[in-house]
Amino acid sequence: MRKLPYTLLAALAASALAVPVSASALPADVTASQCVAGGGMIVISAVGDGSQGYTKRCMGGVHDGQTVL
Repeated sequence: MRKLPYTLLAALAASALAVPVSASALPADVTASQCVAGGGMIVISAVGDGSQGYTKRCMGGVHDGQTVL
């Protein structure tokens, strides 16, 4: 098996880290069906201890990082 050069590995890691930052920088609202159809999954997270409510985000796919309505 061939090893990847260090610079290529560093570039791949940097681009992987940059994608969620740019996706979350411009959130937009999508429906649950749009999230799933775009290849993502819906992640539901409690705000605080759960008494303040919940957030729903699309993770992965075309709508990564966007709020799910």
